[in-house]
Parts: sequence; C-alpha cells; structure tokens
Amino acid sequence: MSSPDLGAAYAASGGVTSVFSSKVNDYVRARPAYPAALFDALGSAAALHPASHIADLGAGTGLLTRGLIERGWQVSAVEPNAQMRAAADALLSESPRYRSVDGSAEATGLAAGSIDLVTAAQAFHWFDPQRARAECLRILRPGASAAIIWNDRVATHPLNRALDQVFTRWGGPQRVAQQAARQGRSALAVFFGKASPPSIELAHAHALDLGGLKSLVYSRSYMPRPDSAAGAQIDVHLAAVFSDHAHHGTVEVRYRTIAWIAALDRA
Repeated sequence: MSSPDLGAAYAASGGVTSVFSSKVNDYVRARPAYPAALFDALGSAAALHPASHIADLGAGTGLLTRGLIERGWQVSAVEPNAQMRAAADALLSESPRYRSVDGSAEATGLAAGSIDLVTAAQAFHWFDPQRARAECLRILRPGASAAIIWNDRVATHPLNRALDQVFTRWGGPQRVAQQAARQGRSALAVFFGKASPPSIELAHAHALDLGGLKSLVYSRSYMPRPDSAAGAQIDVHLAAVFSDHAHHGTVEVRYRTIAWIAALDRA
C-alpha cells in the first residue's frame, strides 16, 4: 500500500497533508527522538563530513532534523504541513545549519545534485515511492545515499501490547490502512530500485508521564481528537493502562529503531 491508498483512507480527515495539523502539540510532547548510534551509522554509511548537506523529507516537528544538526551537518527540513513545519522552525530556526522548506518528498524544490544524504523518519509510508525516488535521484549527488528510518514500538512489550489494544479499538479503518502501508516492504524496493538493503536495528526507549502517554496516543494520525466523545473513553482507559505499567510516575515505551541506508540504484 502506498500513499494513494492512504490518501483515500484519510480523505474524510482532510487528506494526508493536513492530518497532523491538530496533533502537533501531542507530537512534540510525546514522540521519541532517535538514539545516538543511529547518527553514527548515518555518518559512516553515507561518508558524511562537516559540510555535508542532508535533506530530511517529511521532517515534521524536527525530531530527526535536530539530531542531524547537532552532529554538525547542514539540513534542509522538507515538510508539507504548515503547522508541523512551524513547530520545527520554533525548535531549530536559530541554528545556521537549519533550513525550513515548504515541500514534499515528491517535490522538494531543492537544487539538483545538491544533497549528500536523504533521510525520512516516520514518514516513508506517506510517500509515493516512485515519485519520491525520482525526486531523490534528482537532488542527490552521484553515489549519495538515502536512509529510511522508523522508531517501531516493540510489539511484545506489555505496555505496547496494551497500547495496541487501544489503537485497535479506536483507530478504525485508518489504522488498518496505516498498518498495511507501514508493514509492506515492496515500497522500499521501488524506492531503492532493488531489493531492500540490509537494515540496522537499535534498542531505544522513551519515558512518559500520564500526560505524555495520552499525547503519544493522540499523536497517532488515526486516533480521535482528545476533546471528542471517544477521547473521554480513551482517557479513562489510558489512566488504567498507566496505573498498571507505571514505575515512579512514568512508563517506559520500548522501541527498536530501524534504518535502511543505501545509495539509490540508478540503473
């Protein structure tokens, strides 16, 4: 399943570009950043140097962008949603290594042959893989790489099993469409132009209080708004989940960070 399928699933919610407009604060509050070892792997695999220029596609609120900038790399954060882009600007605009770009993976507006690495974190399932591939081939320097990155919750962890029950109960058909898009690997082969490259996996975790756990749930594109009738039911359920799994006032959400890093096949 590619972005056209998600587009149909989210049409009633304003479409894929606007679906996160009302979720920015929850996203900022509760989505995890990325482990330091990921940036080590990116720097090594892509042979990055201090002057390297990265295009972070679907940059959202700047979670990955910030880590890239902190490593000293120049980053053009490409994000089509104005509210998400404004959150990244508020976080990062004082850095001389940050550039905010109103664009998409399929139409970045960046100069041809200007980019040393393309990244996409928590965003690839929203792309049209064929059109995004063509645009990345246009903006990447010859031989430069792309990295598709996910923070995936560890499905077997007890807290994550409880959260999956919440998402299944209230996520509806949009969650089904989202899971199909996320789990399908054929789009990776389309994007890279060959069988999916080997992935790296890193352990990761994020501690949240009760408010943060609620924000994590509501930050999902398919979940109802917290001020809805369903939101009141979800709040009661999440309070019980938090009580069951909290230690010293927080829960630990377990993740595995997965990244595919390779040059795009130009054949």
